[in-house]
Amino acid sequence: MSLAQIERFAVRQKITLMVNRYAIHALGPNDELGPLLAVAQQKRLAFKEQVTFYSDDSRSVPVFSFKARQAIDLAATYDVLDAAGQPIGLFKKDFKASLLRSTWFLEAAGVGARGQERSAVIAVFRRFINFPFTFHFDFQDPAGAPVLSVERKFSLRDHYTVTVPGARLDGRVAAAMAVALDALQGR
Repeated sequence: MSLAQIERFAVRQKITLMVNRYAIHALGPNDELGPLLAVAQQKRLAFKEQVTFYSDDSRSVPVFSFKARQAIDLAATYDVLDAAGQPIGLFKKDFKASLLRSTWFLEAAGVGARGQERSAVIAVFRRFINFPFTFHFDFQDPAGAPVLSVERKFSLRDHYTVTVPGARLDGRVAAAMAVALDALQGR
């Protein structure tokens, strides 16, 4: 099963001391975890954000990554790169629009989309209350068609269900965006 053409998968954060780790699994018809598709790792407190996705838990074969173009920038652009370092997409935060309701843009293979927190009320609460709220991001193309949905499940650890309707968006870009929403959202 290829992450590039998948329509639904789960992202689960693994708690570790020095790095953020994520496991990406296919989802079965009843939301049961399927095969492991990738493992991501992000160093905490890095000067320039970078997350590498590997084929398995051994973290020996990188399969794609995302990396900030600039160091420490509130509206940084992040390039999503394949295993050979070639660009396959990008995403960036709209800092001004995000002051009240987090807003992101993404692009990949002719697909452009704007994503925003589904609930304005939860968006405001998240800024003032340190509590693991559920939150959802919906990305739509300029015509209003859904491109990506990332839904955080209520739990102490970060668990997300990611939906890519019709697999219009490369699943690697979708996985990078989902991990970025968790890893970068609090900044």
